[in-house]
Amino acid sequence: MESIISTMAGQLGQVFVVLGAALAAGMAGSGSAWGIGIANEAAAGILTEDPKKFVSALILLALPGTQGIYGFLIAIIALRQAGIMGDASAVVTIWQGLAIGAACLPIAIAGFYSAIWQGKSSAASILLISKRPEQMGKAMVLPAMCETYAVLGLLVSFLMLRGIKVG
Repeated sequence: MESIISTMAGQLGQVFVVLGAALAAGMAGSGSAWGIGIANEAAAGILTEDPKKFVSALILLALPGTQGIYGFLIAIIALRQAGIMGDASAVVTIWQGLAIGAACLPIAIAGFYSAIWQGKSSAASILLISKRPEQMGKAMVLPAMCETYAVLGLLVSFLMLRGIKVG
């Protein structure tokens, strides 16, 4: 029984890393899918009236997808740092695993919410270009403001991961 507990304790650090990586990729990816879906509704609406606006609408509805990429990137960095991907020689303590898992949370949370709000902003911008296609530049800036907070979440997660020493 004691060997089972010690084996579990030896692997618990990696469990926390996997949990953090799953949250980073899963939450940021879910927010991206949700945001793209919101923008897609507006795009489909304007394309019924003017199919020539497809490229402009596509650019705007793709913007919320970047948060999913950020979450995926942090998940890969966390898994590699813990030796779960690539170098399997790293030993991750429970505290290191908790720290790595926690470092994944900024992009998980900021990515989820900013992608949804960016999708709403993109939908509004898609409606803008439906009436005023010459305003495409301004229409791109508006949802890009939501992106700022996803980038901050990405940077905080990355800096936190860089500060955790494993092995």
